Amino acid sequence: MQNGKMVSLTMSDGASIGVYHAQPAGPRRGGLVLIQEIFGVTQHIREQADRFAAEGYEVLAPALYDREAPGLQASYSQEDVQMALKIAREAHPFALSIADVQTCIETLKDKGPVFITGYCYGGSVSWAAACRCQGLAAASGYYGSMIPQFVDETPRCPTILHFGRHDKSIPQEAVEAIKARHPEVPVYVYDAGHGFNSDRRSDYHEESAKLALQRTLDLFRANGG
Repeated sequence: MQNGKMVSLTMSDGASIGVYHAQPAGPRRGGLVLIQEIFGVTQHIREQADRFAAEGYEVLAPALYDREAPGLQASYSQEDVQMALKIAREAHPFALSIADVQTCIETLKDKGPVFITGYCYGGSVSWAAACRCQGLAAASGYYGSMIPQFVDETPRCPTILHFGRHDKSIPQEAVEAIKARHPEVPVYVYDAGHGFNSDRRSDYHEESAKLALQRTLDLFRANGG
């Protein structure tokens, strides 16, 4: 059952976009900005937000592509994948995603520490936000294929990363390069493929998903959450 709801939030460029807002169950541990895959704020992303809310976090999951494709909830079909990739790589400025994250941080920060996590595109955003945004207490990024482009940037907050050993879109050489450039960042590699956290995908790997979630929660709790 869905616990949160879609609300509108005005971003730094004046655009009003949809944000899935989930209230914490029980005592509030902190705020969490949860970043979508390229497919939008899908049912899967809303379920992830609800899961973190059940752990005590107030979650904001912004629909980053609302300016280009309002209400986007793409499937994993090849046609939808290509459409979503076109938005992510051509239509939507990456810097705008980081600016939207900062707006979400500002919305949450007065009530306690703010964390970030994200998957696929959201994993890349989580890394870049950890490096560029103000006010994050910790960050956990899942299989962000663009992270190697930003490998020379350094997180401003405690950060961990998760990758699948069999991820065809992120070569292990790239993962090793991240480890070498950032020995201070725990980089976890799972016996899984890309998207292993999503039970909608063929690469879903339950054991890895559970372990990555526990490591993420442990990171947040070690840093004020």
